[in-house]
Amino acid sequence: MKFFIDTADVGEIREATALGVLDGVTTNPSLIAKTRRPFREVLEEILDLVDGPVSAEVTAVDFEGMIGEAKELSSLHENIVIKIPIISEGLKAISWCTNEGIKTNVTLCFNPMQALMAAKAGASYISPFVGRLDDISQDGMELITQIRQIYDNYGFDTEILVASIRSPMHVVQSALIGADVATIPFKVIDSLLKHPLTTRGLEQFLKDWEQVPSQ
Repeated sequence: MKFFIDTADVGEIREATALGVLDGVTTNPSLIAKTRRPFREVLEEILDLVDGPVSAEVTAVDFEGMIGEAKELSSLHENIVIKIPIISEGLKAISWCTNEGIKTNVTLCFNPMQALMAAKAGASYISPFVGRLDDISQDGMELITQIRQIYDNYGFDTEILVASIRSPMHVVQSALIGADVATIPFKVIDSLLKHPLTTRGLEQFLKDWEQVPSQ
């Protein structure tokens, strides 16, 4: 399973890249807004740091506006993936991008029919938001299971990119189900290696090492 980081914070991206496990980056308007920096400036800095897919989201909600932004953004770098919401105008834009050879990441997916429609339109990635479903007492990971089965049934190439991840367990469950990608906030990436027994064991090893004669 590939690991993307879900952030527009260049500092977090640098730290995640240093771990040697980062495969790409996803951003959205909310994450860009938190940086208080110009969108293009942030995007170009991310592209310099990461050798992998970088999702940049359109802000238009009409077909013409979406494809205009898709043309502009995709011209910046071959690693750009155009992030498009799964609405009617968005589906048209996804089909257009597919025909033009532009990669797409379909966002705000909350049910399996949305995922099926996106795949039929040729989406490169589908982003089901598991955490937001959990927030309203629905099972976000069940949606991943459903999409995995549908895509496997019909041989769709669209990759399942699990989004709105809130905890390490979301990452574990995504891997067990067979999701292609998990896009993970930095605070969750930072917690993936942590376990109290690892910490305790390391402390004990170092304490015992102090008892070893130097020469």
